[in-house]
Amino acid sequence: MIKKSIYYERLMELQDLKYRSFQSKLIPTVDLERVIGVRTPELRKLAKELYRDKEYGAFLGDLPHYFYDENQLHAMLINETDNFTEALRRVDIFLPFVDNWATCDQMRPKVFRESVSNGKFIKQIKKWLESGHEYTKRYGIGCLMQYFLDDNFSTEYIKMVAAVKSDEYYVKMMIAWYFATALAFRWDETLPYLTNGMLSDWVKRKAVQKAIESYRISREKKEILKGIRSTIPNSRTILSNR
Repeated sequence: MIKKSIYYERLMELQDLKYRSFQSKLIPTVDLERVIGVRTPELRKLAKELYRDKEYGAFLGDLPHYFYDENQLHAMLINETDNFTEALRRVDIFLPFVDNWATCDQMRPKVFRESVSNGKFIKQIKKWLESGHEYTKRYGIGCLMQYFLDDNFSTEYIKMVAAVKSDEYYVKMMIAWYFATALAFRWDETLPYLTNGMLSDWVKRKAVQKAIESYRISREKKEILKGIRSTIPNSRTILSNR
């Protein structure tokens, strides 16, 4: 029997079957039967309404959710959380139940941006990076990319990402995405990681590919990256960017 949350009927009212078909192709780890098909703006609108009215406690505690859209709604409710400690707690509870890259990357509480100097945040990120769960690792790397490449950057953080070892596709893709983004923000500190042997050839090729496609990296630097790319052994399996 399919488990339906207290918001199932609300979500069904917002269903868009064309969007359902489109979205399901982007999340291959989720079966089509688990996708309702609610567009992201509608989910965000519902999350803001529920958070404002404080009608979501039972839903957050009712894990795991069956439908992808319920997981998306859960992530968006966490995003609305305005207390850092509570947001961190809610993310940590929810992460083991995340089963796709979209929900993982959707979860970016506004309060995290304001709390990067809080030592608890980086301590928790380190724990996430050590997790055996694919999307928990991905989330930790994503946080370092999202919040710690500007004035909050430390060479320790880039070493932390380089040290993550995983054969899981969505972890490897996030590592590559991190290094491509780091090249745009921290060129001098990042470039050596493409030649020092700390990253797998697969990750290096993907990172270089993404960086070359980036509008934030100059033409001159892209030429340097193309030279590095020519030295990386080619893989027989070049998968999609996600």
